[in-house]
Amino acid sequence: MSITAEAKTIRDGAFGNAVELVCRECGTTRELGPHYACHECFGPLEIKYDFPAITREQIEAGPANIWRYKALLPVPDDIELSPNLEPGYTRLLKANNLAAELGLKNLWVKDDSTNPTNSFKDRVVACALSAAREFHSKVFACPSTGNLANAVAAAGARAGIRTVVFIPSNLETPKVINSAVYTENLVAVDGNYDDVNKLASEIAGEEDGWAFVNVNVRPFYAEGSKTLGYEIAEQLGWRLPDQIVIPVASGSQLTKVHKAFQELIKLGLVEDKPYKVFGAQATGCSPVSEAFREGWDVVRPQKPDTIAKSLAIGNPADGIYVLDICRETGGAVADITDDEVRDAIVLLARTEGIFTETAGGTTIGVLKKLVETGVLDTELETVVINTGHGLKTLDAVADLVRPAATIAPTYDAFVAAGIA
Repeated sequence: MSITAEAKTIRDGAFGNAVELVCRECGTTRELGPHYACHECFGPLEIKYDFPAITREQIEAGPANIWRYKALLPVPDDIELSPNLEPGYTRLLKANNLAAELGLKNLWVKDDSTNPTNSFKDRVVACALSAAREFHSKVFACPSTGNLANAVAAAGARAGIRTVVFIPSNLETPKVINSAVYTENLVAVDGNYDDVNKLASEIAGEEDGWAFVNVNVRPFYAEGSKTLGYEIAEQLGWRLPDQIVIPVASGSQLTKVHKAFQELIKLGLVEDKPYKVFGAQATGCSPVSEAFREGWDVVRPQKPDTIAKSLAIGNPADGIYVLDICRETGGAVADITDDEVRDAIVLLARTEGIFTETAGGTTIGVLKKLVETGVLDTELETVVINTGHGLKTLDAVADLVRPAATIAPTYDAFVAAGIA
């Protein structure tokens, strides 16, 4: 699929150490370009690399954002010179209070809510933006459940490229505003995310010069999630955690964190050791969790009905790969109810001072469930990923949190309220 005729002229080094695209199903390869489906079997494509020797010192000398890992991404060596949001290198917090509450010995929270638009999507969008530039795209676009729309609109504004973002019409108001403030081309579509994604695919096939980050430049976009895995390993002192819990929407983030861990092992940057990968979904959209629980090898689509709208993808593109990874590593995929999502948002806020959105609430809630059901080993070092900020989904907890008391402005009233 050609984004534009101009894209045929691609400069040397445009994609760094990436060498070709390879089909994840049949292994067929093709040249690097705006392609996302195998021309032989229609399977999904991903980036293949020829990495040089890379040292910890080289990475540590890089900038405090995802471009410290540019040698491991499909981006040019001069990527820092292109205007972008410079996301990543977010904090990894030792969560002793939450660990004590849940009965875990050693717990960390990778907090991606501090990215420029307050979600991990800034990472993947940065890599997609680089590809769009190299393909000479004229429009930077996406279908989104909210966070991606925020990230694409902001990144496009920073880069000076026209953006068009498509969202379900029932999206949370804060996410709508957080996109519309960056672009005049926010399009609300009557339907769920899968309907929006289908429309985006049709537009990508008909319109020249449109780079849909998670459609026709998806192989480049998806690689941005690897930086979560790289950062976790580096921030742990160049080692892998024993267990990691990751939210599952399309499933791409989980598969790419696993890919990042494997790349670090192969490059000799971390010790080769076993680790378990766990996926988290909300019950109202849990096709991967259902498949794991039932022992299926296929993921059956569901119609989303959950407050965790950023995870509400009923037909996840990487669902079967999530199943494979979780099973191969000895992990699991589990789901929780919307009420449990809400409770987990409050739990994280009141134990660690981190206000997460519904996706993070899902991940924390699933972590709690995995502990309570004995699936997750409480003695092992565990990392949980928080992918977004709670200010994006205020309605989720609006009925749970309120003033403890309303009092007169007197000391006697304060005492009577029983707060002292």
